[in-house]
Amino acid sequence: MAKRKVVIIGSAHPLRGGLANFNERLALEFAIEDWDTEIYTFSLQYPRLLFPGKTQLSTESYTGTVPIRVIVNSINPFNWIRVGMILRKMKPDLMVIKFWIPFMAPCLGTIARIAGTNGITKVVTIIDNIIPHEKRPGDRMLAQYFSNSIDGFVTMSRKVMDDVALFDVKKPRIFSPHPIYDNFGTVIEKSVAQNRLNLDPEFNYLLFFGFIRDYKGLDLLLEAIARPEIRELNIKLLVAGEFYTDSTPYFEQIKKLGIEDLVILSNDFIPDSEVGAYFSACDVVVQPYKSATQSGVTQIAYHFNKPMIITNVGGLAEFVPDGIAGYVVEPDSKAVAESIISFYKEKKEEEFSANVAELKEKYSWKYFLGNLKSLFGF
Repeated sequence: MAKRKVVIIGSAHPLRGGLANFNERLALEFAIEDWDTEIYTFSLQYPRLLFPGKTQLSTESYTGTVPIRVIVNSINPFNWIRVGMILRKMKPDLMVIKFWIPFMAPCLGTIARIAGTNGITKVVTIIDNIIPHEKRPGDRMLAQYFSNSIDGFVTMSRKVMDDVALFDVKKPRIFSPHPIYDNFGTVIEKSVAQNRLNLDPEFNYLLFFGFIRDYKGLDLLLEAIARPEIRELNIKLLVAGEFYTDSTPYFEQIKKLGIEDLVILSNDFIPDSEVGAYFSACDVVVQPYKSATQSGVTQIAYHFNKPMIITNVGGLAEFVPDGIAGYVVEPDSKAVAESIISFYKEKKEEEFSANVAELKEKYSWKYFLGNLKSLFGF
């Protein structure tokens, strides 16, 4: 019997970041299940004018086995038609499109429309957000165009599942939690990880990880650690991630609060090979988001058995049971500070870490892929 064929459309090496990591790990799972698997990634993902970071490209070599074809141009309609025609002729059994921002709707929606006319290919989208955190004119129109072009939806939070219903109520859909990012290496002993990062082992470390955008609430966390009670806990905050917004207000806030000695800024993009060191070096991961759907940071924390302090926004609380895997608090600095104090004064690290290690078993890639395939009976 011939293998089933799947093409994943979205970010992948040589592009960097969580989207690329997700697509490459999903492709590996398809390959493990003996699908003929290929990724079509962007030759141009964002025009430089629209990209807030320093570079879109990875500094590390590709170590995967799934073929990646660098072919999709996000702003060239002639390219969309050409790629769609290639896929229509190829007739894969399944196309998987990762969707995260309305800007990509014309490109990805057009490719899906053309490819799907062959009468064979089913097109499923894995949606991070269909309504973006940072809204712009035309978002809903673009999201509708994309929704109309595909055959089924996979969402990774119930909040996004509800949002999808604003655009479509008929096509098949399934909620399946974001799988664990298990492609960043194994857990490192805390003292070894701290030494690798040149951290003083005499301190306790909180970790804020990932691209820094205003909705992620770093300002709330900075206010929290400035409280006098926090200083008594011998804590430092490790901020690991590139600014995707104006960094000036954050530096000014740190200075105004007088917490320069409590904050360690590592504001370059963290390469995949170093992610494990940051998570292994900390005691707890803090996600003080002001809005959210789901977060890949949560699934990295699960992989490294790290407790989390999260805010009760969007779908975050679906994945971190309060008082078991960490704390779920309201998105304000006082609540965040109180949870940090409780974590250390009640010595919760060992208990929460053990619970995280147990809970993460339900977030496997095999389970996620099974749910995705079930939409069309594969």
